[in-house]
Amino acid sequence: MERVINNGTVKFYNGKQIPLEMHKVRIVQSLNLVPVERRLEAIKTAGYNTFLLGTEDIFLDMLTDSGTNAMSDNQVSKMFVADDAYAGSQSFKKLEQSVKDVFGKKYTLPVHQGRAAENILSKAFIKEGSFIPMNYHFTTTLAHIEINGGKIAELFTPEAMRIKSSDPFKGNIDPARLEAFINEHGTENIPFIRMEASTNLIGGQPFSLKNMKEIRKIADKYGLILILDASLIGENAYFIINREKEYLGKSLQSVLLEMCDLSDIVYFSARKVTSSRGGAICTNRDDLYSKMKHLVPLYEGFLTYGGISIREIEAMAQGLMETVDPDVVSQSPLFIDYMVKELDKLGIPVIMPGGALGCHVDATQFVSHVPQSQYQAASLVSAFFIASGIRGMERGTMSSTRDEEGNDIFSDLELMRLALPRRVFTLSQVEYTIDRLNWLYHNRNLIGGLRFIEEPPVLRFFTGKLEPLSDWPETLAEAYKKEFGNSR
Repeated sequence: MERVINNGTVKFYNGKQIPLEMHKVRIVQSLNLVPVERRLEAIKTAGYNTFLLGTEDIFLDMLTDSGTNAMSDNQVSKMFVADDAYAGSQSFKKLEQSVKDVFGKKYTLPVHQGRAAENILSKAFIKEGSFIPMNYHFTTTLAHIEINGGKIAELFTPEAMRIKSSDPFKGNIDPARLEAFINEHGTENIPFIRMEASTNLIGGQPFSLKNMKEIRKIADKYGLILILDASLIGENAYFIINREKEYLGKSLQSVLLEMCDLSDIVYFSARKVTSSRGGAICTNRDDLYSKMKHLVPLYEGFLTYGGISIREIEAMAQGLMETVDPDVVSQSPLFIDYMVKELDKLGIPVIMPGGALGCHVDATQFVSHVPQSQYQAASLVSAFFIASGIRGMERGTMSSTRDEEGNDIFSDLELMRLALPRRVFTLSQVEYTIDRLNWLYHNRNLIGGLRFIEEPPVLRFFTGKLEPLSDWPETLAEAYKKEFGNSR
């Protein structure tokens, strides 16, 4: 019998409602909270880019949920029974069966992670002059599309860019804008429509099933295929069940199957979906499968391992089955919702309603005195590491790119993302995060801007280095020590 998701919180006798962990911790890793002086030195050495920090200097790692979700006991145990073969592995057959059960797709092409799937899709479908309409891009998606000669068109609704909103589905595509775009550019120049569940760069915001059905109808009208980036599909389904009245009380499995049935191709990063490694491209269409399958051995590995170990194939197969478990899927959104609401009570600007993946702080309001040209989100992320030892991620103009004249293409939103991977952090650690962010907000005038000193031509946020435009990091560290007494 399928379990149905409830709101996932427990009401206490004193009236307070908090998310309750539906798991117990059996294996732990020690954490280290280094002194603020060491945090300052570490962020300097990293070029004010949190990707370049070493974990020995990090207290809570909220950089990403990619590959950092807690694996279940069943996932780990499955890795010991892997059928380790280059071709024809029985472990791959288990993955195929999980994809059929959870996504309803008969063909599975394994890849080493989500961006590898994007490479295959781009090579197979995109040509010079292609346009890809979507709800919103992801950094690696944009890079692969552009490298292959395509351009993106983000056809979001007006609510998508509002920081604080009551709209439960800010990840929707605007159907009217989509149809107008198709008529303007012609179906011959649009290889597919892409929907991302849930939109990473605008706060992990989901789309509704009603909207997906509308987009499917338009795709059918013009003979276009619909591709679903399902890297956060479990969370998107969770939001549908809790926010879309037609689906209240439905099971995760039924909603997941309906979402995938509306899609011609489903691809995902297993680093997000199943908390292991790898990824896959899935379809029911023979013609689409045939167009892609020869590219997997070329770029990834044979069709039954796709560039990752067979042990990870086993973990993926088990992890996909756990995607229909409400206790697994709901934990991260519940913690995010709690954190977002507590920060909002303190007046700290955050994306609302809470979405998937993490809590997203609006750097534009937080450091309004810093110009966008000085990388507001990157400055905030660096400042927060100094003030807390917590590693967040910049999701703003540093994660964007430059135009042909060399000017920054300013991001629509300047966000500090604090990822909350599934079943990794405790509520007390979330409370610590809220407390240190509250202190930083009250001292936000101490934060200054940054500029690039090393800038790669592609995906510069991964390995680029910056420097401060003043001595504000030192001033911030001194203020922290004065406030908290000891240097931690």
